[in-house]
Amino acid sequence: MAWIEPEVTKKPKKPMFLCVLSSTKTAHIPKLSAAGKTAELTDYTPAGDAELMETGNIISVPVLPMTPPYDTPTPAIMTRSALKLTDTPYHFINSGLIVTPDVPCIDLKAKPGEDIREAIAVRDVQGIYERGKFLAKRLRNQTDHVIIGESIPGGTTTAMGVLTALGYNENVSSSADENPLELKKQVVEEGMKASGLTFGCLKDDPMKAIACMGDPMMPAVVGLVAGFQGTEINVVLAGGTQMAAVYAIIKHLGFNTEKISIATTRYVVEDKSAHFIELTRTLGVPVVYVADPGFGKSSLKGLHRYETGTIKEGAGAGGAMYLAGLFGVTQDEFRTEVENVCKLLKAGQ
Repeated sequence: MAWIEPEVTKKPKKPMFLCVLSSTKTAHIPKLSAAGKTAELTDYTPAGDAELMETGNIISVPVLPMTPPYDTPTPAIMTRSALKLTDTPYHFINSGLIVTPDVPCIDLKAKPGEDIREAIAVRDVQGIYERGKFLAKRLRNQTDHVIIGESIPGGTTTAMGVLTALGYNENVSSSADENPLELKKQVVEEGMKASGLTFGCLKDDPMKAIACMGDPMMPAVVGLVAGFQGTEINVVLAGGTQMAAVYAIIKHLGFNTEKISIATTRYVVEDKSAHFIELTRTLGVPVVYVADPGFGKSSLKGLHRYETGTIKEGAGAGGAMYLAGLFGVTQDEFRTEVENVCKLLKAGQ
């Protein structure tokens, strides 16, 4: 497999990377998310990701975003590497964080998401959407090609919840070796019942699907995409099943999707427990870019764990690698930079 497929050749004049950082109390459900050493520590993961992407290490959070039991490093190491290699402008966007990072963030004034087993999972969906849209309009003249990533533990479960409400019955991926699909399905079923929903009942009201079954990352990203509509700006949604769910919302809102694509890692695509490619085909995503960092060739054990399915995507890693590919960075150059980031990270602990 090539480093990026399909091959990317045209370098944009003014690329920009945006990473939406959010929290959902759905991640507190034991054994649901592997994006932290314990369910409670997942609250620190988005903040830790942002600090790592910005500085190469954590500043204010008490623990590095690692996945047990092998301390596999967060995908934010890939995003930092790509941003360093390409010198691309970037912004972090706070859309409902429980723990905020000690680095500059644009604040959308969103509240953290509730457990989707409650009647309301996201409050002020329309307000978050409008503020995201306003932000994108302010950024329009600074970019011609925007990559939007996310960091939100528990996000594949909320993705499943929204997809179910919209009428899609595809399995979602996971940040764990063993995808806890039965637990996710049970949580979504309980959430649908708590909100009085049935399969596909909100296909004509995707914003309500977010409010009942989603998380605060979703209206932020959808709002950003709305703000870039009607321009020549290409939008790449950087992520796996979470961004597929965002794309579904965009489609059900009737947006023009010609200039919207998805970029993810081969680890998501090869996840046999999930139906990522089938879902993107059902949704009619124009292009899905798949990035392979080649970690099987790495000497670092933590990176080898990606090859066995421990963590697959996050912090916009797939889109960040796609960005590196646009700049002509080779797989070997990228992997070497990731290894350097890991070594500095370990030295700073």
